[in-house]
Amino acid sequence: MKKELHIFFTCLMFYTRIPCPKNIKHDPDYLNKATRYFPFIGWIVGSISFLAFYLFSLFLSTETAVILAIIASILTTGAFHEDGFADVCDGFGGGWTKEKILMIMKDSAIGAYGAIGLVLLFLLKFKLLSESISLFANENSYLLIFLLFVSVHALSRLAAISIIFTHEYSRDDASSKSKPIAKKHTWKEILGSFFFGLIPLFIFSYFQYKFLLALIPVFVMRYFLARYFQKWIDGYTGDCLGATQQVCEVVYYLSILLIWKFI
Repeated sequence: MKKELHIFFTCLMFYTRIPCPKNIKHDPDYLNKATRYFPFIGWIVGSISFLAFYLFSLFLSTETAVILAIIASILTTGAFHEDGFADVCDGFGGGWTKEKILMIMKDSAIGAYGAIGLVLLFLLKFKLLSESISLFANENSYLLIFLLFVSVHALSRLAAISIIFTHEYSRDDASSKSKPIAKKHTWKEILGSFFFGLIPLFIFSYFQYKFLLALIPVFVMRYFLARYFQKWIDGYTGDCLGATQQVCEVVYYLSILLIWKFI
């Protein structure tokens, strides 16, 4: 149990800005094992984001509360995944070889592709999340809104982390901050990831069973993203995982909206 706590706090420390106990071991092997808790981090980030939305919605408009909820999630993670998304936009937008793409993604400066990509990403998040919340608000159910927040963050992280189970890490340099998570994984990491990634959606679908259909577009997008990364850089990087999480988050919102309206 003590070892599992160290593994969990290693995951929390790596993927968020939430303070952790100072006696946690910084073992690269723990970071590798921490992938089993990555979707569970989505539970935490989603809960914090929902709490921000709920509190601000008591005094402000829904649209303003949504923006502040998005800000809360970004502050919680330190824009970890958004940064990866921007790097992928720059790398794949400006590079035409594996070496050039990887070099651009490693550059800390943001380019035009990254800036444009982030603007469009946040616009989509704001619009889709606002519309989804408006639908559930008509049902007078904050529980559904809470489950929406938690399930999207958990499932999108599952879609991202599952790439490491099926593809190889692209970079050769051991200095990469994401290199430790690219090592061999056991059934515990795979089972833990899918358990924590799917449970919120299963609970969500208890109220509307058709929401389970959202799994299809999310993992179809995950498949094509992983295939695209494989084609151009022979695998994935940490930035690719961040970009996958962000794109699958938007796809999930869109799927829920379309399922609610048309199915």
